[in-house]
Amino acid sequence: MTAVPDLLDFDELLTDDERAVRDRVRAFVDARIRPHIADWYDRAVFPTDLVPELADLGVLGMHLTGYGCAGRSAVEYGLAAMELEAGDSGLRTFVSVQGSLAMSAIHKHGSEEQKQRWLPRMARGEVIGCFGLTEPNSGSDPSSMTTFARREGDGWVLNGAKRWIGLASIAHVAVIWAQTDDGVRGFLVPTDTEGFVATPIAPKLSMRASIQCDIALTDVRLPADAQLPEARGLRAPFACLNEARYGIGWGVVGAARDSYATALAYSRSRMQFNQPIGAFQLTQQKLVDMALEIEKAQLVALRLGRLKDAGRLAPHQISVAKLGNTRAAIAIAREARTILGGNGVSGDYSPLRHASNLESVRTYEGTDEIHTLVLGAHITGFPAFRPVASEELS
Repeated sequence: MTAVPDLLDFDELLTDDERAVRDRVRAFVDARIRPHIADWYDRAVFPTDLVPELADLGVLGMHLTGYGCAGRSAVEYGLAAMELEAGDSGLRTFVSVQGSLAMSAIHKHGSEEQKQRWLPRMARGEVIGCFGLTEPNSGSDPSSMTTFARREGDGWVLNGAKRWIGLASIAHVAVIWAQTDDGVRGFLVPTDTEGFVATPIAPKLSMRASIQCDIALTDVRLPADAQLPEARGLRAPFACLNEARYGIGWGVVGAARDSYATALAYSRSRMQFNQPIGAFQLTQQKLVDMALEIEKAQLVALRLGRLKDAGRLAPHQISVAKLGNTRAAIAIAREARTILGGNGVSGDYSPLRHASNLESVRTYEGTDEIHTLVLGAHITGFPAFRPVASEELS
């Protein structure tokens, strides 16, 4: 991969340990993902054989402590996410679903028995998890979910449907969120439970080297201890979503950087009018604009990481990175494709693949509109998700 100029000496802001984590994941991506990703994407294949290798790399639940997890810092996790997404959003998404969603739900809200049962095996890649919140008619408004868990004796019976659930068809355990008579609760559902059916969604125009599924839940019977005891209300899944959104704020910078590096290398070797196209002013303007946006996005991500490690990261600050960095990454990937000309639509080059993947990334874990309203509510004090009461206007 072509080295990307570090205009602001970003590396100097990192510790030796942080650079070591980044470099280790970058080397893994260069060796195990980059040579094969075009083929995986073309054939719409998720490389399940990489799961044990990702576990050995230490990135599954890497920001969690105990239970066989690596206990790395938020910044180290962010840097790993950035390097993985430089390979492909689908591979970073696997790590995010496994660690920031499924494992995080158990780590934050599970009983000690549940943590001991699932987390060590998930960190080793022996058990794959998924996170079932979104439904066919309930995306941005999870409070309208219709999946319901009713009491039956000492246990539970779940009925409903989930959609766009990453990894569900290869998962061993699903974290399912459902309405109950006492509000939203979380449940751990082994995927071999009768009545649980996961069906991969196809065809897809984005995230092709990844797995997203429909889940049908038909009279799924669970014991009492399947409930996550500390998960009460929508704050519980939102706490997990914020973990994933934080990783996205870093990850998309990797997709942008890889798109930029590809365009830069091409501009140096592609000859037109007897000179490299990188020598033309319009090409240089595109490259400069992209480089500036990448530098800014990296600094935003690092600031959030430092805040998270200090225990001071607020949800609206995560929205800054999810919205702003993703928006910038999509623009960079698209602009990088223009430097490649017609060759840019070939699978031999990454920018259009990244641009397509990023359309999914900008949608999951909160759309642009949702994060805009989160920030709007923080700025104005008026939450636009509901009508403003008259007393708030006075």
